[in-house]
Amino acid sequence: MTKLDPSAERALAWPGEPEKPVEECTPAEARRQYLDGFASKQWPLEPVESVEELDIQGIRIKVWRGLGAAPCDAPALLYLHGGGWVIGAPETHEDICRTLANDAGAVVVAPDYRLAPEHPFPAAIEDCAATLAWMAEQATALGINSNRILVAGDSAGGNLAAVIALLARDGQAPAILGQVLIYPVTDQQQTSDSYRRYATDFGLTTQAMRWFRDHYLPDETSRLDWRASPLHASSLKGTAAAVVILAGHDVLFDEGRAYAERLEAEADVRCHTWQGQIHGFLSMGRAIPEAREALDTILAAWRSLDPRVRT
Repeated sequence: MTKLDPSAERALAWPGEPEKPVEECTPAEARRQYLDGFASKQWPLEPVESVEELDIQGIRIKVWRGLGAAPCDAPALLYLHGGGWVIGAPETHEDICRTLANDAGAVVVAPDYRLAPEHPFPAAIEDCAATLAWMAEQATALGINSNRILVAGDSAGGNLAAVIALLARDGQAPAILGQVLIYPVTDQQQTSDSYRRYATDFGLTTQAMRWFRDHYLPDETSRLDWRASPLHASSLKGTAAAVVILAGHDVLFDEGRAYAERLEAEADVRCHTWQGQIHGFLSMGRAIPEAREALDTILAAWRSLDPRVRT
């Protein structure tokens, strides 16, 4: 096992950690804890050209237009936030969304998709697909090019992004330019060895992941549905080009790597691993400078897919 980066150790020792483990919380308590504490390790929010909050088909969405983004035909990113399908909101990942909007000269859209257990699988997928469809339909009004839409997400959001990419491949969602999967959940069985290696002491725990999964997938028979576990999709051929970002000290590491290996064999992928990092490190820029490295890697990959993205 490689050593933790000093920045990851610093983040794990950061003051103001949650009052109690998420698996000991009710969903309402877990949401409150997350909303109260998420910002302490994040970068200050960058100014952007504009921020809008809209309602589409009952889904609250936020839209950030980056500084200097073209008024029309701009690149676009659909960002799906993490939080185990139970906690989180567009605001909890706004630092990432604003930075990517500015650096790419893009429009970034994030839906406040429905959360479990009130709205279990597949409600979140339906809301994310509906948001992508809205982006494609309203491209002119948004000042974006519907052929330049990238889908990204972290953790549970990475799971949702992978599923949206497969739906797009199958014509069940609008076509996308590419997918960015940041330490994604790909296998709801939770039996890979990284669930043992990093079960405790590295931030996200095995018990927490079980708590999240059990709220999102109360019906155990759904866990091998490819829309819950994209690693179990029969084929990944034809899926949009992917960028996979992994943290080496993460319960999700093995399943993320397994998904990247399948993408490498069946589609197109660039996989990057920060061996000494922990789950969620992109949202810890104040404590972990490697978060900036990962964002730069995502931007470089985005530019390789869309040469017109600002350099």
